Amino acid sequence: MPSTLPEGEPAPRDGTLPAMALDQFGRQPFGVYVHVPFCVSRCGYCDFNTYTASELGGGASQASYADTAIAELELARRVLGERETAVQTVFFGGGTPTVLPPEDLVRVLRRIDNVFGLAPDAEVTTEANPESIDGAGLQRLRDGGFTRVSFGMQSAAEHVLAVLDRQHTPGRVKQAVGDARAAGFEHINVDLIYGTPGESDTDWQATLDAAVDLGVDHVSAYSLIVEQGTRLAARVLRGELPMPDDDVAADRYLIADDTLRHNGFEWYEVSNWARTPQAESRHNLLYWTGGDWWGIGPGAHSHLSGVRWWNVKHPSAYAQRLAAGDSPAQGRELLDAAERRVEDVMLRLRLRDGLPLHELDEAGRKAAQRARDEELLAETSYDEGVAVLTLRGRLLADTVVRELLG
Repeated sequence: MPSTLPEGEPAPRDGTLPAMALDQFGRQPFGVYVHVPFCVSRCGYCDFNTYTASELGGGASQASYADTAIAELELARRVLGERETAVQTVFFGGGTPTVLPPEDLVRVLRRIDNVFGLAPDAEVTTEANPESIDGAGLQRLRDGGFTRVSFGMQSAAEHVLAVLDRQHTPGRVKQAVGDARAAGFEHINVDLIYGTPGESDTDWQATLDAAVDLGVDHVSAYSLIVEQGTRLAARVLRGELPMPDDDVAADRYLIADDTLRHNGFEWYEVSNWARTPQAESRHNLLYWTGGDWWGIGPGAHSHLSGVRWWNVKHPSAYAQRLAAGDSPAQGRELLDAAERRVEDVMLRLRLRDGLPLHELDEAGRKAAQRARDEELLAETSYDEGVAVLTLRGRLLADTVVRELLG
């Protein structure tokens, strides 16, 4: 959940949505995102909307956060009226959701079920830092209805974790994954970061090997981005650390794909690999394929039938709005057909299932032909009417998107 909110028109204080959007509610899969904006400490690279105890200030607390989030759920029910659709996916992100007691997370999940209704096969994920939860806590989450857990592993090299200001040791990840499996979680993800200053190819290979050895069924791997305003950016600016190198990052991506592919994983989104279709993140796929979701929490974004809105950033302002009976939404935008098409191309092209060529205009289809000739799009898929990135195309995904959109 990035800390910078976009511009947009003011959102109604009562949270009212346009009739057009409400009329279309239920036509797309529906999910709920719950942002938990708390961390024990802030990682040096982190630009997310999250707060440590010393940064939180007055007017909000971790102890009351579950009740505040539930208040927004009640508001969501009022805004959506009697319209019914089962929640297909729930994702607790952060921050570090598991700094809250497991009972609080379960209580919010139960309220989602009471307010909207969970689909019988709903996917329910929480992010967790390896040091933020133990076996007993994971068992309470699993018993409470959570089906998937995503651990922030980042690296298996201690010196890389130190540069990232991560608090866990490499061995703690193995224990956390074992605890999750013992609790009954079938789907477990680890997040990895590559391209950290001081990381070598050997470090990255060791990290991938360690992730594979954990026996998880999903791996996400992201290139390190130096965000303005972070401690990492300040260190780079002072010359203490070098800026991550794009060519190094590309090489690391190739190493990741090769290692994961040879160990039973298949890519299904540029930065995500899964052992089976069942292991793919259905919640993220909902984002990437134009679904609808309500985002709960400070700074959380929501989308419903072409209407996107976002909440106030700070937990104190968020709590105060809801305590007064107002919507926490700060701003919103209504996407027109052209804007929705641009987003659809940007997101679907990153997926293994690809982008149907008929969704492109004539200039876009000509650009797709050139991309195929340059081996950026798979020839077989192209002949079947779908634009699917090749491995080389994945390295240049942003460039391909720009070409297809003209």
